[in-house]
Amino acid sequence: MCSRKVQPFLRQNFTELRSSSATGRQLFCDPLFTCTDESLFVRRASPGRIDWKRPKELCDDPRLFVDGISSHDLQQGQLGNCWFVAACSSLTLKEKLWRKVIPDYREQEWNPEHPEAYCGIFHFRFWRFGEWVDVVIDDRLPSRNGQLLYCHSNAPNEFWSALFEKAYAKLAGCYEALDGGNTADALVDFTGGVSESIDLLEGRFSQDQQVCDKLFANMEKAYGRGSLLSCSIRATSADEMEARTPTGLVKGHAYSVTDVRRVRLGQGLIAFFKSEKLNMIRMRNPWGQKEWTGPWSDGSEEWNRVSQSERENMGMTIADDGEFWMSFDDWCKYFTDSIICRIINTSLFSIHKTWEEVMIKGEWMLEANPLKNRAGGCVNNRSTFLQNPQFVFDVRKDEDMVMVSLQQQDRRANRKDGKGENLSIGFEIYRVEQNREYRLHAPQDKEVSSVYINSRSVFLRRELKFGRYVILPTTFEAGLSGLFLIRVFTDVTSGCRELKLDEPQANCWSCVTGMPSRVSSLSLLAVAGLPQGHNPYAIIKCEGKKVKSLVHKGSQEPAFNTKAIFYRFKPQEPIKIEIWDSSLACDSRLGSVTMQGDPSELRRHHTMPLCGQRNGEQATVTLMITSSDDLTSV
Repeated sequence: MCSRKVQPFLRQNFTELRSSSATGRQLFCDPLFTCTDESLFVRRASPGRIDWKRPKELCDDPRLFVDGISSHDLQQGQLGNCWFVAACSSLTLKEKLWRKVIPDYREQEWNPEHPEAYCGIFHFRFWRFGEWVDVVIDDRLPSRNGQLLYCHSNAPNEFWSALFEKAYAKLAGCYEALDGGNTADALVDFTGGVSESIDLLEGRFSQDQQVCDKLFANMEKAYGRGSLLSCSIRATSADEMEARTPTGLVKGHAYSVTDVRRVRLGQGLIAFFKSEKLNMIRMRNPWGQKEWTGPWSDGSEEWNRVSQSERENMGMTIADDGEFWMSFDDWCKYFTDSIICRIINTSLFSIHKTWEEVMIKGEWMLEANPLKNRAGGCVNNRSTFLQNPQFVFDVRKDEDMVMVSLQQQDRRANRKDGKGENLSIGFEIYRVEQNREYRLHAPQDKEVSSVYINSRSVFLRRELKFGRYVILPTTFEAGLSGLFLIRVFTDVTSGCRELKLDEPQANCWSCVTGMPSRVSSLSLLAVAGLPQGHNPYAIIKCEGKKVKSLVHKGSQEPAFNTKAIFYRFKPQEPIKIEIWDSSLACDSRLGSVTMQGDPSELRRHHTMPLCGQRNGEQATVTLMITSSDDLTSV
């Protein structure tokens, strides 16, 4: 499991460093992120003279915040990091979140009444690979001709955005490491949430009104519960990067979503009683200019359909500030990709839905021994795929929404060594036997696959039925090493854990009991012909062990779809299936069938006499029984 305690980045303790600077009456100079080209660039040469200036050298009255914090505080500089600025814009909308990444912001603020207390040191916090890290910086910022070179605020004496960017650059290795990136990664770094990417083209949201409305409801709910949202228009060539479309939108460019709401149309009481509403979305261009020029753009005639009070309620302004509204239908038509960074609520005390989270670190590790190799690649690598790390979890309800996030360790700090590129990663989820405790060595029923992409994280949200599942996180290519973090969210405790053992291990009793000589894998598919008025469930028994299915209320033909695996010491012993009726008073057995012999030779369909029934009534049991080679050494 991963620690939730805040860790000092590079072992720099903010409190100790500030105290040391105050004692020595010297402004802090960070020895680990120096004012040199090494902190600016990976390989490229300096484009000219760059001066590192403290805020006091750039203006007379520096402040961390001027009139609070807002998305309008951010202007992209000479870095291609619109993705970072868009994520920052979204962050400013959620006070609970930005106060976490800018800790003790009041204490960090300049105090004009006590200028001698200023030490030139700041700290910010980011969520990285399962834990919060505290990044310390000094206040020296790259500039040219008295102007900040990179991210800055509209207010010339406001410095939170420039300092925040510097801390993030230090975390990444240098400023150039932020030139090109993924908004989803930044949103996760700022929140500790999980980012879900939505392909608006593949989902055909602009062509199907029903799925469009469902997406709007999903985004409105997510935004209302504190999620951060972003969107972009895909560039299909280098020439299209940051090219402006006829409607004013920019391709290959990240926009932050600053509001999602249903807007009431009409004027006065007629509008109130008619209750005609339009699904709308508001965005902001990190450049602080270049807005949408289509319907519902600033000053367009469509706004005549909205009352003045409704416009004020929306915060509608007409200014070339980069922020604009669109109808959600047009948004689905013109944008191609969206990101929802969900802040997963795991609190025990909340009025909103809470989730059970399990977070585990793992490693793709290449070894010559197949039993120890954990870098098997994707399912295309048939001979090595099942050698990847495996994680088992349970769905304990009839159905449960399960969210899985796979994240690889950030590699940007390794760009100077030529190792800064992400691996292509993804994962497969298999439905396995309910009592599986050992690693898979033979393919089973694949339930779902994620995409495979060279992104820092991959996310999947899916409704799964009762049962046990195994996740195989993999790189696309075999033989690649790397660290990863897997997070599993369920409604009730899933018991997620890594499967490390390949087979039952010898113990002090093995000299008496021996070791299993055969593995029997059995799937109880369905039973037909049960009498009415019962709540049937099944029990599969073998050599003193049993597996119980879910109860199917009131079903005469329950589809159990229950899988069990038995490591057998006495293969001649029978396998028994019993059908029971669940009752508040006392469960009763409806019938049973006993099977003996080699499971691979047993019939798929068996008849079962029903207990207590007249006229020789029988039920039909449908089975799938195999003799598995799932043991690695027998």
